[in-house]
Amino acid sequence: MELIYIANARIPTEKAHGIQIMKMCEAFADAGVAVELVLPWRFNFVKSDPFEYYGARKNFKITKLPSLDLVKFGKFGFLIQSLSFACAAFWYVLLKKADVIYSRDELPLFFLSFFKKNIVWETHSAKKNFLVKRALDKCRAVIAITRGLKDFYVEKYGAASDKILVAPDGVDMEKFDIGITKEEAREKLNLPLDKKIILYTGHFYKWKGVDALIQSGKFLDENTLIYLVGGTEEGIARYELLVADCENIIIAGHKPHGEIPYWLKAADVLVLPNSGKEAISKIYTSPMKLFEYMASGIPIAASDLPSIGEILNDPSTGSGRGNALLVEPDNPEALAEGIKKILQNPDFSGKISRDRKSVV
Repeated sequence: MELIYIANARIPTEKAHGIQIMKMCEAFADAGVAVELVLPWRFNFVKSDPFEYYGARKNFKITKLPSLDLVKFGKFGFLIQSLSFACAAFWYVLLKKADVIYSRDELPLFFLSFFKKNIVWETHSAKKNFLVKRALDKCRAVIAITRGLKDFYVEKYGAASDKILVAPDGVDMEKFDIGITKEEAREKLNLPLDKKIILYTGHFYKWKGVDALIQSGKFLDENTLIYLVGGTEEGIARYELLVADCENIIIAGHKPHGEIPYWLKAADVLVLPNSGKEAISKIYTSPMKLFEYMASGIPIAASDLPSIGEILNDPSTGSGRGNALLVEPDNPEALAEGIKKILQNPDFSGKISRDRKSVV
């Protein structure tokens, strides 16, 4: 079986979608599929080999096609880049004999849908446009990363429910379930051994709730440090100004993906503070960090949102089983109280860690 995966993405990238794309291709190839990942040619400040950057096996092929890389000129530049790559991908794939044409991008699939019947669309956000309408009508199957996304397309477009598979993001267990102690991880990363470490990994977009986590710091004692790992250059610069007077908040910046498992193991609490003010966060997202957190076995404090609740549950709200502590979103004090509950109750934190690892 042959599969062509079309992705309009700068690879390698510091953003999470790069990990997802590369590991999906690796997983398809592990299942015995001959995979070709088709990418645009883009200017890239990350010069590493994609396979080395993501720790992926070289069991699939990467092909780069021409595109007009005008992304730095804003939305119009991105539109030109997307259209140029979609056209290049269309002509490249048109005469290919692949069994499946797979993509997270509806634009190349729109062009191909007039000639190909073996297309599959993976959707990560709720969109309303003619490209999406045709993708829903003409794709052999649609992959939605949350039930909320599936419900959106069924309700807004009348899409056939049995055509849409809900498949949340995931994690490479071998990379994140590493056999080292918290102390060993801290020594490797040169982190303090005598402090409680609260950790967030990922980007600093407003809907991801980093502001609430920063504000929660004032409700935590001086023995507790909040580390923020990730972000783009612009995001890091903005938040460095924001936390300049916060002695217990440290912005560690972007780290290689292969280093993240050690950061997770070094923490006492992992935080997923998504905001409830935007639909992408409340209903549609399936954060990759969520599954990386789960695989690490470290206790999680997370926002109580429908999207997060598809995977995490609080033992106090149901049968007594639970895999995280869920708190009111956009409430720094509630987040701080949740963090303190985990830190001060080893039996509770151990329970949610054990229940979570049985789910992953």
